[in-house]
Amino acid sequence: MPDDLLAQLARRLYDGDAASVTELTGRCLEAGLGAAEVLDRGLMPGMDEVGRDFQAGELFIPEIIVAARAMHAGIDVLRPHLAAAQVKPRGTIVLGTVKGDLHDIGKKLVGIMMQSAGFAVVDLGHDVPKERFVQEVRTRRPELVGLSALLSTTVPMMRATLEAFEQAGIRSGVKILVGGAPVTQALADAIGADGYAADAVGPYRRRGGSRAARTAHDRQG
Repeated sequence: MPDDLLAQLARRLYDGDAASVTELTGRCLEAGLGAAEVLDRGLMPGMDEVGRDFQAGELFIPEIIVAARAMHAGIDVLRPHLAAAQVKPRGTIVLGTVKGDLHDIGKKLVGIMMQSAGFAVVDLGHDVPKERFVQEVRTRRPELVGLSALLSTTVPMMRATLEAFEQAGIRSGVKILVGGAPVTQALADAIGADGYAADAVGPYRRRGGSRAARTAHDRQG
């Protein structure tokens, strides 16, 4: 019975059915499942499948957005239970679109995927100056900073932001991931970033996907 509910939950999330996700999440809790288990074995596997099919070209950005809304609907039900159980995030990630660039749809999708993987995500928005990135890294001590740029004219701000990290003495304590339409692996290497993501799912896969996916992989290995 609980396994059936979790499978239904994952499927409804994949379908982007927020109302059903809300209902099924509540039913899972009523059936005696813990909030962390519902997250790991119901919501996250659904988002894993969304990510796989997006990378395979079977789903597109509108479907990801709808699935993300369903994911958040389920998390809203679980949130007080997760807090009561003192479930902690896997880490903190700071995201932002660099100074001079007002585009942030792709960045928002990255944030959604990383939240589904169990990370606390701090989204600084768009047109973020390098000084703000430095301030947030000093304050929040994130494991990862994601810099986004859609315009080729704003790519130099990525380099400037990394240089600001070096000057502030905080570069060695954080991993930097860059992405956006004009960004390539070669560019990431040239500016000294630690990684590059071609799409919204890349960072999610790079950080290991959901807890459930990692557990299944470990068991197979």
